[in-house]
Amino acid sequence: MAGRGGLLAGRVAVVTGGARGLGAAIAACFSAEGADVVTLDLAGGDIACDVAEEAQVAAAFAEVAARHGRLDVLVANAGIVPPWCELTALDLDHWDRVFAVNVRGVAATLKHAMPLMPRGGAVVAMGSIMSERGAPRQALYNATKHAVLGIVRVAAQELGPRGIRVNALGPGPVATEALRARIAARAASGGPAAEEAFAAHDAETPLGRIATEAEVANAALFLASDLSSAITGRLLRVDGGLE
Repeated sequence: MAGRGGLLAGRVAVVTGGARGLGAAIAACFSAEGADVVTLDLAGGDIACDVAEEAQVAAAFAEVAARHGRLDVLVANAGIVPPWCELTALDLDHWDRVFAVNVRGVAATLKHAMPLMPRGGAVVAMGSIMSERGAPRQALYNATKHAVLGIVRVAAQELGPRGIRVNALGPGPVATEALRARIAARAASGGPAAEEAFAAHDAETPLGRIATEAEVANAALFLASDLSSAITGRLLRVDGGLE
């Protein structure tokens, strides 16, 4: 940490999906580094917002403008991690809902946040290691995270001349409450026990462990702060060294 002033001192930051999980960890980290943080979430955030609904996104950023007059940092974190399934078992209605949040939501968030950043700033979108790779039974999740990285690369080109940097985070497995719940559900349906599943995740990494929420939040802080002032259009993997 950078001390009392902090790396984000005096800056206004919005974190979507900021009421829980990685979003809450990022919001807490930014606040500790001096930012005025506004969380957007379906429930429990500073402003209630479903990022899949453009009208709600527009209203949320109008509220941010009314409260703060500007925006310096945006973290487009809100997303859904769908259950894994074979391609032949895809529920395409569910496909549309996940795309609406994970992809349309990022696009809508950028669209309505950018007018509040006339003096430049930083955007961090939540990608994944699956933004650049594939895995069996993860077509829906992979497709959305590939799309997020595509948006980031385009936005970096469009917004760079305005002094706005746009990057993506690429976490691997992270020891969040959501991951614990998914592993427990798989164990209950005949999958490996939770301890075995976590041990398998840990063993895949050169570090011998998966990342923590705090480590992902620190990576977001790096991308949001002046420490990364010459970095844009990139995916920063936070995965313990997974190949």
